[in-house]
This record gives sequence, C-alpha cells and structure tokens, in this order.
Amino acid sequence: MAFEAARAGDPSGWAVSEPGPIATEPLRRIRREVPAPGPGEVGVRIEACGVCRTDLHLAEGDLPPHRPLTVPGHEIVGRVTATGPGASRFAPGDRVGGAWLRGTCGVCRYCRAGHENLCPSSVYTGWDADGGFAEATVLPEAFAYPLPGDADPAQLAPLLCAGIIGFRALRRSALPPGGRLGLYGFGASAHLAAQVALAEGATVHVLTRSARARELALELGASSARDAYDAPPQPLDSAILFAPVGDLVPVGLAALDRGGTLAIAGIHLSDIPALNYERSLFQERDLRSVTSNTRADGRDFLATAQRAGIRATVTRYPLDQADRALADLAADRVNGAAVLIPDNPSDADGS
Repeated sequence: MAFEAARAGDPSGWAVSEPGPIATEPLRRIRREVPAPGPGEVGVRIEACGVCRTDLHLAEGDLPPHRPLTVPGHEIVGRVTATGPGASRFAPGDRVGGAWLRGTCGVCRYCRAGHENLCPSSVYTGWDADGGFAEATVLPEAFAYPLPGDADPAQLAPLLCAGIIGFRALRRSALPPGGRLGLYGFGASAHLAAQVALAEGATVHVLTRSARARELALELGASSARDAYDAPPQPLDSAILFAPVGDLVPVGLAALDRGGTLAIAGIHLSDIPALNYERSLFQERDLRSVTSNTRADGRDFLATAQRAGIRATVTRYPLDQADRALADLAADRVNGAAVLIPDNPSDADGS
C-alpha cells in the first residue's frame, strides 16, 4: 500500500481509507507528522497498541467515520516524549495508557452526575482523533492513565479497553456475590472479565463458537465452555453478551434465572430478533446496554487487575501487519487479544 506524502522520518501508521469488508483492505499505510502536544496534552512514543473489535467496526463501516483517514487504535501504551502547555500530570519518560474515552464537556448533567460516558459531547481515541495504530501519537493527559514502567507493554495494552469495558459490563450485569455468570463470546474483553469474576468468587460459564476460545476459558477456570447457542448447565444470575450478534440476545435472556440481568457489552450489534415477553423478559429479567466507560471505571479496573493478578493472553503482531491482525480478528483466529508492536520500542517478553 502506498504511503501518504509526508516528510522523510515522520512516524508511520495505518489509517482507515475506504471503510468496507476487511477483504477489501480498508486500512491504508501512511506516514504522517505527529503534531506537537497542545494545551493539556502529552506526546507519546507508542510501545504497544491492542486491536479491539471496535477498530474492526470502524474499518468495515459499521461505525461511520468521524473524519477522513483516521488512525484507529485505543488501547495505547507508550512513553511520554513531550508535554504541552499546562500539562503537569506526567513527565517525559513516564509510561501512560490511552483508552477509548478521550474527552467530555465536563459540565453537562451527565458529567456532573458522574456519568461522563453518556456525555453528548464525548470524543473517542481512534475515531475522533488519531489513535495507536502508529509509532507515535498525542493524548489529552486528563484522560490518560499512569501505568507501571516495568511491565510488558503488550500485556498492558488490552487492559485499556477490553479490560475496562469488560469490567463495566460485569458491573452492569449486576452479578451477585458468588453468582453464576454466563459469557457469550470469549475474546479479548471476555477473557479479562472472566478473570475478575472468578477472582471475586463467581461461577463462570462460557458460550462461544470458537473451540480455541472454549479451551482458553477452561484453562482460566470456567466451570463449563459450550457453543454459543447451547444452554449453560445451570440457570444464570447474570450474563454478558460480548459477541456482536443480535440473535444471541434471546438466547442469553432465556438462560437467565428469575431476576437475572443480561448486559450487552459492544458498541455495535446486529439486529435483535423479536422477543417473546414471557420467555425472554417476564419474571423480572433485565436487558442492559453498556456505553463506553468513565475514568473511574478505568482506575477501578486497573487497580483490580493489579490486585487480582489479571493477565491477558495476547497474540503479537508487528505494526506493519495491522491489516492482518484485523483480518484475523474478523475471522476469529485471535486467541485472547491481538496487540500491535511498533519497531521503535524495546520488546519485552510475555505471552
């Protein structure tokens, strides 16, 4: 793929050119000058960036682009290289994380009530501004997370969206202490949420079409792992739908015990078929969506992950194979989370 015209030495990356099926190669390799950090921003040399299903939705057009040639990626781990005017949280050399939520107005009724994830003026990394499928980027320091400098960056990257969103979905599922949790789909987000639930004493049942994912679920401690359309071995107190498949909504609801809750974790979902009230919602079963996250979610999850020893299963790709990583994600060939590694950082060991 041709590089966009830019000065020699400018950092390289990938941008969404013409959204469409992954087979049409919607990503374009580019070189682009990274702007100097503005007020309240930090410049970041990227060490690793996780590949999220939201990136796939953007590339394929399920999410309409907000700007042309946007660099995807919102699970960013890197080192601060420069600070903009007024930026004081971080210093050059600090390791930081950039996540999906990039900015909010801070004054609307949602922000003031602690629901900044619902802010009508919210903006997002890799959708409204260039993200982490690149060697360098700029992040607003108010929405960046401090990260341990001695950890493997590839291990940290999936925590910044897959982990945070899975954590919020787990809380939205209203899982009672010691409860029975069903997870529909078992990719990057679900395999982290499962570890949190298990650490908190839950019984976890995994429902997914991927045989490799079922093996991983059992290795991590799930009590059962079956096909996505199978019934779990016992009624569920709570369930989370990670797969972007609307057909699974009535399946998940039918698996709930009385008073159970199904939370839908994705930003995109295919159409939900008609629901039969008596079979799906009666007996006070709840259906909830999950929208982005708050910074408090991020802080709480990262603290929980460190305390509970949550560990991501990762498949590493060089940055120049970002298109292959997305294709593998689309075809369910990724075990755990896909992570891009630029050439510029020193790579750490880990899996």
